[in-house]
Amino acid sequence: MLNLLPHVFLTVWYSPVWFSPFVLADFEWENPVFLYFLLLVPLMALIRWLFAARFSSQIEVAFMEEQLQSDPLTRLRYLPSLLFSIFLMLLLIAAARPQRTNEYVEQNSEGIDIMLVLDISESMLIEDFKPNRLEATKRIAINFIEGRKFDRIGMVIFSGEAYSLSPLTNDYAMLRSYIQDIHWEMIQQGGTAIGSALAVATNRMRELDSRSKVLVLISDGDSNAGNIDPITAAQLAYGYGIKLYTIIVGQEGRVPVGKDKEGNIIYEDNTIDEETLREIARIGQGNFYHAQDNKAMEKVFEEIDQLEKSEIIETRFKATQDHYHVYLRWALLFFLAWLALKSTFITNVLQD
Repeated sequence: MLNLLPHVFLTVWYSPVWFSPFVLADFEWENPVFLYFLLLVPLMALIRWLFAARFSSQIEVAFMEEQLQSDPLTRLRYLPSLLFSIFLMLLLIAAARPQRTNEYVEQNSEGIDIMLVLDISESMLIEDFKPNRLEATKRIAINFIEGRKFDRIGMVIFSGEAYSLSPLTNDYAMLRSYIQDIHWEMIQQGGTAIGSALAVATNRMRELDSRSKVLVLISDGDSNAGNIDPITAAQLAYGYGIKLYTIIVGQEGRVPVGKDKEGNIIYEDNTIDEETLREIARIGQGNFYHAQDNKAMEKVFEEIDQLEKSEIIETRFKATQDHYHVYLRWALLFFLAWLALKSTFITNVLQD
């Protein structure tokens, strides 16, 4: 609420805004115990008034009823006591040391370099995932990217050959756009060149000196293309300090591959080579996963997201500004006013 007040009011000590409930509620108090004594000030003033009324010397004088007239000026005799009470209350507020604290947090992180290596071969169109393996993987990969912070992420796609779709980047919007545009016909040569894909990704990451380098390979088939053996490529990647995660997607056995002209679902037998991807993950000191549906794939990426977290370093800056001097000045004003009235007719004549 304090931010809604005109800033100029809080630059001068004599502004009445300092007594606004919004301003007072916004303060932090160094010595809040003094605030409890504020309740004693009016109580002490009341006791003093009652005591004075009961024990002050009085002269009995008889007046006719028509001579008794109420004069509002007689109430001015309470003014010095009121000024002194306000002086005490302001003194207590100053003693409580009202402060305003401005705190902000700076976050720093070295981040992690993550390369996603995605199989886009024709077999990724099999519909044991919804709508198919490729589209489901793309959607989940985008969700994974949007959940990262500070990390650089890149993309390699492959079928019979491998190409770098995106270098490592913090521009997640650009990377998301690239992934959305992926389709299986982007690479004309058929097959599954896992070794070549690992080699292209390694080449992108080998000269980086980042704290952590991670490669996530996603495929659904046997390595049957390319001129680099997948195991050799995995050993090369690990030699450059790259941690390897492998995900094999799809179900084994009869799977839906599309529909015929009459709209009937066509099924074909599907085989999965887990052994190669398991060995790649073992060499790369990572984990192997087998995702058989959309939900399982989401859980895999959630686990990788938890395993590969950037270390975020928070630096907190705190600036504290005291405002007790404002209320001390006000207290001094009321004290001087009390002194000025103490020897005037207000306390002498009206009191009598």
